Amino acid sequence: MPNIGPTELLIIAIPLVVILVIVLGIVVAVRKGGGASVPPPTPLAPQDLQGLVTQLTHQGRKVHAIKELRRHTGLSLAEAKKVVDAVAMGHPMWAHPALARFRPSPVALSHTGVATGPDLATRVRELKAADRVEQAIHLVRGETGMGQREAELFVGTL
Repeated sequence: MPNIGPTELLIIAIPLVVILVIVLGIVVAVRKGGGASVPPPTPLAPQDLQGLVTQLTHQGRKVHAIKELRRHTGLSLAEAKKVVDAVAMGHPMWAHPALARFRPSPVALSHTGVATGPDLATRVRELKAADRVEQAIHLVRGETGMGQREAELFVGTL
């Protein structure tokens, strides 16, 4: 058996140390959750989120509006697209049924902290008086989460 000198030991040790460092780096990254993570978004007030989505939509940046809406609400891609499409058609963002679980109170939507504007029944009566029954039904469904039939009954009783 030939003698192994310091040069040969160095040639063998360097690749082994490199492999060990790589393996340890992978183990540490896996234990930490796979490396760098994206920080959670800074929460936006309801009126700020509505303003952002409306502004992006009116600028023709629907994809960016969908991304922002998803980032702040956790909606699915399909739900966020439906909301942005409704905003593009002029509907209020918070009236969409997909946002029912995120819908803020009227106080949170006002800038003064005091609820302003007419209540749902008054707005429905105004729409009915203007012969806009379908829009009244849509408003009721959006704000209450009612189904089509229940909303029609509600609008019909006012």
